[in-house]
Amino acid sequence: MSIAELDAFIDREFPQVHVDGRIYAIEDLSSGQAVVSITPQERHLRPGGTVSGPTQMTLADLAAYIVILAHIGPVGLAVTTHQSINFLRKPEPGELIATCSLLKLGKRLAVTECGIRSRGSEELVSHATATYSIPPRES
Repeated sequence: MSIAELDAFIDREFPQVHVDGRIYAIEDLSSGQAVVSITPQERHLRPGGTVSGPTQMTLADLAAYIVILAHIGPVGLAVTTHQSINFLRKPEPGELIATCSLLKLGKRLAVTECGIRSRGSEELVSHATATYSIPPRES
Protein backbone atom coordinates (compact mmCIF):
# COMPACT_ATOMS: atom_id res chain seq x y z
CA MET A 1 0.00 0.00 0.00
CA SER A 2 1.10 3.57 -0.66
CA ILE A 3 1.08 6.42 1.86
CA ALA A 4 -2.11 7.78 0.27
CA GLU A 5 -3.80 4.36 0.43
CA LEU A 6 -2.77 3.89 4.06
CA ASP A 7 -3.97 7.38 5.01
CA ALA A 8 -7.35 6.70 3.34
CA PHE A 9 -7.63 3.32 5.09
CA ILE A 10 -6.86 4.80 8.52
CA ASP A 11 -9.27 7.70 7.90
CA ARG A 12 -12.04 5.26 6.96
CA GLU A 13 -11.46 2.41 9.43
CA PHE A 14 -9.95 4.22 12.43
CA PRO A 15 -11.20 7.83 12.43
CA GLN A 16 -10.64 7.96 16.21
CA VAL A 17 -6.90 8.33 15.47
CA HIS A 18 -7.71 11.91 14.43
CA VAL A 19 -9.75 12.87 17.51
CA ASP A 20 -7.06 15.51 18.27
CA GLY A 21 -6.76 16.55 14.63
CA ARG A 22 -4.11 15.25 12.26
CA ILE A 23 -1.25 14.83 14.72
CA TYR A 24 0.08 11.61 13.11
CA ALA A 25 1.72 11.52 9.68
CA ILE A 26 3.17 8.73 7.58
CA GLU A 27 6.38 10.32 6.38
CA ASP A 28 8.02 7.51 4.44
CA LEU A 29 7.55 3.92 3.32
CA SER A 30 10.21 1.65 1.94
CA SER A 31 10.82 -2.06 1.75
CA GLY A 32 10.38 -3.37 5.29
CA GLN A 33 10.21 0.06 6.91
CA ALA A 34 7.85 2.93 7.74
CA VAL A 35 8.49 6.32 9.28
CA VAL A 36 5.58 7.83 11.23
CA SER A 37 5.56 11.08 13.21
CA ILE A 38 3.42 12.68 15.88
CA THR A 39 3.07 16.33 16.74
CA PRO A 40 1.97 16.01 20.37
CA GLN A 41 -0.54 18.34 21.90
CA GLU A 42 -0.68 19.60 25.47
CA ARG A 43 -2.63 16.53 26.63
CA HIS A 44 0.22 14.28 25.45
CA LEU A 45 2.72 15.91 27.80
CA ARG A 46 3.56 14.81 31.33
CA PRO A 47 4.48 17.02 34.26
CA GLY A 48 8.11 17.97 33.91
CA GLY A 49 7.72 18.76 30.22
CA THR A 50 8.08 15.49 28.35
CA VAL A 51 6.00 13.45 25.92
CA SER A 52 4.12 10.80 27.90
CA GLY A 53 4.88 7.10 27.76
CA PRO A 54 1.39 6.19 26.52
CA THR A 55 1.83 8.65 23.65
CA GLN A 56 5.12 7.02 22.68
CA MET A 57 3.53 3.55 22.90
CA THR A 58 0.66 4.65 20.67
CA LEU A 59 3.11 6.04 18.11
CA ALA A 60 5.09 2.78 18.12
CA ASP A 61 1.92 0.70 17.76
CA LEU A 62 0.59 2.83 14.92
CA ALA A 63 3.95 2.72 13.13
CA ALA A 64 4.00 -1.09 13.48
CA TYR A 65 0.47 -1.32 12.06
CA ILE A 66 1.44 0.97 9.16
CA VAL A 67 4.57 -0.98 8.20
CA ILE A 68 2.67 -4.28 8.33
CA LEU A 69 -0.30 -3.04 6.27
CA ALA A 70 2.07 -1.46 3.76
CA HIS A 71 3.26 -5.01 3.04
CA ILE A 72 0.09 -7.14 3.43
CA GLY A 73 -2.61 -4.73 2.30
CA PRO A 74 -5.69 -3.37 4.07
CA VAL A 75 -6.26 -6.01 6.75
CA GLY A 76 -8.26 -4.21 9.44
CA LEU A 77 -8.26 -7.18 11.79
CA ALA A 78 -4.48 -7.47 12.06
CA VAL A 79 -4.12 -6.87 15.80
CA THR A 80 -1.40 -6.31 18.35
CA THR A 81 -0.75 -9.41 20.44
CA HIS A 82 2.32 -8.08 22.26
CA GLN A 83 4.09 -4.77 22.67
CA SER A 84 7.15 -3.95 24.74
CA ILE A 85 8.81 -0.57 25.09
CA ASN A 86 11.96 0.71 26.75
CA PHE A 87 12.01 4.39 27.63
CA LEU A 88 15.62 5.42 27.18
CA ARG A 89 15.66 9.16 27.78
CA LYS A 90 13.25 12.02 28.32
CA PRO A 91 12.11 13.56 25.04
CA GLU A 92 11.55 17.28 24.99
CA PRO A 93 8.03 18.39 24.10
CA GLY A 94 7.78 18.38 20.33
CA GLU A 95 7.59 16.12 17.33
CA LEU A 96 8.61 12.50 17.66
CA ILE A 97 9.61 10.27 14.74
CA ALA A 98 9.16 6.49 14.82
CA THR A 99 11.21 4.44 12.38
CA CYS A 100 9.61 1.01 12.35
CA SER A 101 11.06 -2.07 10.68
CA LEU A 102 9.67 -5.51 9.95
CA LEU A 103 11.72 -8.19 11.67
CA LYS A 104 9.46 -11.04 10.52
CA LEU A 105 6.46 -11.13 8.26
CA GLY A 106 4.80 -14.52 8.17
CA LYS A 107 1.35 -15.74 7.18
CA ARG A 108 -0.06 -15.42 10.72
CA LEU A 109 2.42 -13.27 12.70
CA ALA A 110 4.44 -10.14 12.11
CA VAL A 111 7.16 -8.80 14.41
CA THR A 112 8.41 -5.21 14.29
CA GLU A 113 10.84 -2.95 16.06
CA CYS A 114 10.56 0.82 16.34
CA GLY A 115 13.12 3.40 17.30
CA ILE A 116 11.60 6.69 18.44
CA ARG A 117 13.55 9.95 18.30
CA SER A 118 12.82 13.62 18.77
CA ARG A 119 12.79 15.38 15.40
CA GLY A 120 16.30 16.55 14.60
CA SER A 121 18.01 14.20 17.05
CA GLU A 122 19.82 10.93 16.38
CA GLU A 123 19.40 9.67 19.98
CA LEU A 124 16.64 7.19 20.66
CA VAL A 125 14.16 8.28 23.31
CA SER A 126 12.45 4.88 23.28
CA HIS A 127 12.66 1.50 21.58
CA ALA A 128 9.65 -0.77 21.07
CA THR A 129 8.93 -4.19 19.67
CA ALA A 130 5.50 -5.45 18.67
CA THR A 131 3.97 -8.69 17.51
CA TYR A 132 0.82 -8.64 15.40
CA SER A 133 -1.56 -11.45 14.63
CA ILE A 134 -2.61 -11.55 10.99
CA PRO A 135 -5.99 -13.16 10.32
CA PRO A 136 -6.11 -15.98 7.76
CA ARG A 137 -6.76 -14.78 4.23
CA GLU A 138 -10.12 -15.69 2.80
CA SER A 139 -9.91 -17.96 -0.21
